[in-house]
Amino acid sequence: MRVHHLQHVPFEGLGSMNEYFSAPSHQLSSTHLYMGQALPPLESFDWLIVMGGPMGVSDHAEFPWLEDARSFIRDAIDSGKTVLGICLGAQLIAAALGANVTRGRKEIGWFPIETTAGIRNTILSSVLPDTTLAFHWHADTFELPSGAELLASSDACINQAFSMSNRIFGFQFHLETTLESAQALISNCSQDLDGSQFVQTASEMIGDRQRFSQINSIMASALAAIEEHCS
Repeated sequence: MRVHHLQHVPFEGLGSMNEYFSAPSHQLSSTHLYMGQALPPLESFDWLIVMGGPMGVSDHAEFPWLEDARSFIRDAIDSGKTVLGICLGAQLIAAALGANVTRGRKEIGWFPIETTAGIRNTILSSVLPDTTLAFHWHADTFELPSGAELLASSDACINQAFSMSNRIFGFQFHLETTLESAQALISNCSQDLDGSQFVQTASEMIGDRQRFSQINSIMASALAAIEEHCS
């Protein structure tokens, strides 16, 4: 299986997904958009993974490659690729499918997500627990694309995850975050830690290392379920 991922900043990579895709059956490639790298031909990959970043989907003036990424995502969807977006990646998928992305409540740190009835119609129904203490770092939120199933919500953000046709997935939350990638976020985005209702301190975010292994295990199970269905 050939997996390509889009990366928007140097400090938000695949996290724990690197280990999953290190298996010999996977071929992993990437486009680092912030470096001006060219997007690949659609026929060169089977899966597209779109990672996060501190910018918003409408920040085209500062990051002109965002519009190229959104068009590329739409082309990948239309060509039948499996597509997974994390945080900004989920917002870009939603935007590519015609849904609005707007400012929401800032949610940074460990907060629970609750699955919805819609998850029963998806291949993730046995993967995501009813409640998961997930890692978050976002301030924007997406509306659901037409035809999408809402999979999960949190107190701060109603639309936390969606699925379309068991092939297109958007996660606002992070299950791939490791201790190291959380520390990188804290180092590079500390200005976001404003002490508001759903924003934790740096020490609260990295104080319990076991939490990272728990969400990383769920991420691996989600990838396995998607791979089994889409292969």
